[in-house]
Amino acid sequence: MNGFSQLLKKQHMTRNDLIELLRLTDTEQLQQLYEAAYAVKADCVGRVVYYRGLIEFSNRCIKNCCYCGIRRDNHEVERFDTEREDILAMAQWAYENRYGSLTLQSGERQDADFAAYIEQLVRDIKTMSHGELGITLCVGEQKEDTYRRWFEAGAHRYLLRIESSNPELYKQLHPQDGHHEWAVRKSCLESLHRIGYQVGTGDMIGLPGQTIEDLADDILFYRDMDIDMIGMGPYVVHHNTPVGKHVLTAGGDSPQCKSRRLTLGLNMIAVTRLFLRDVNIAATTALQALHPLGRELGLKAGANVLMPIVTLPKFRSQYLLYDNKPCVEDSPEQCRHCLEGRVASVGDTVGFEKWGDSPHFSKKKDLFE
Repeated sequence: MNGFSQLLKKQHMTRNDLIELLRLTDTEQLQQLYEAAYAVKADCVGRVVYYRGLIEFSNRCIKNCCYCGIRRDNHEVERFDTEREDILAMAQWAYENRYGSLTLQSGERQDADFAAYIEQLVRDIKTMSHGELGITLCVGEQKEDTYRRWFEAGAHRYLLRIESSNPELYKQLHPQDGHHEWAVRKSCLESLHRIGYQVGTGDMIGLPGQTIEDLADDILFYRDMDIDMIGMGPYVVHHNTPVGKHVLTAGGDSPQCKSRRLTLGLNMIAVTRLFLRDVNIAATTALQALHPLGRELGLKAGANVLMPIVTLPKFRSQYLLYDNKPCVEDSPEQCRHCLEGRVASVGDTVGFEKWGDSPHFSKKKDLFE
């Protein structure tokens, strides 16, 4: 057995091991990496892909992140709020179509009305589905009391991407206005753990100024923070953002650059799967924005979660975090059938009517019961 094959089977990888694997570009070695990660996925989480029906219900945001298409100062965006009745109708559709879970996502707000709205919305979805639909929230930084209210209402997973575990790189992605503090974001993840959520986070891959060492440290951050689910994807440009304009001006969005970011994204999925064997990992739509088969490639590299869009079609074009977002024109029915085909094409099955909790979280839970 050669040194590379031994590295892929290594039980306790070092930071240098992670860096070596993340740097891979050789086609044959990449294939070996992805096959090894898929084998770990099959063994530790199963060849089952779990859906998180994604309802993007509002693009109003108080934050001004320098990479995001719905940032506060992007005045090209027409702001929207989905009516409660429409959100519940979309949730009903997901329930009737055997989705085990929903993800409720929006721009970030921190006012009392928003907190109360989310709390009641979670309760209404739980009532409508007889407690059967799992609920993931992805609505940003909040006070611990707010997180607790939502948890007690019935939400059980929360996704808050750290974007980068490097505080200095984080500063470059966010305006220094007192409202975008890396330490606050980390503190929110700690609050979510204390309350009892399954905690999700993730990074953007291939950012300007980001190093392979940064990405390896992101994986170590997931371990050190005891993360249960990971939603990470390659950076994709939005033309009307400070970071996007910089990348476009510098020629950093060429086909070659996009291909490099795609490979880095797949490498991050695979190496994370090898290192954190029993967590949930999403194959994000950003992969498909860079390659028509991006999400299939993500599943083959070790991902086990997909987020089919359930957002009302009339609002999808106004919820663009980046350019060329896939599936914007698709109906929920088209999205479901499309993803079923993608899952089948890699030899996996869909875990219909199942929450698809992270085995990593389930093992922790068993220790306290």
